[in-house]
Amino acid sequence: MRFLILLTAVIPASGFAEAFDRPIPQAQSATAELWFFFATLALIAALIVVARVVARR
Repeated sequence: MRFLILLTAVIPASGFAEAFDRPIPQAQSATAELWFFFATLALIAALIVVARVVARR
């Protein structure tokens, strides 16, 4: 009996749910692009160092 009461309370409530609004992605700031550029340079430098270390062995 409790299940029936709970079921009748939940079913009408689902009709009032609002639609999902997809979030709009924000553009990156100039600061974020600058940090990404430095991180890219650091990654390339690290790969060059690793390549040299491996080539010596």
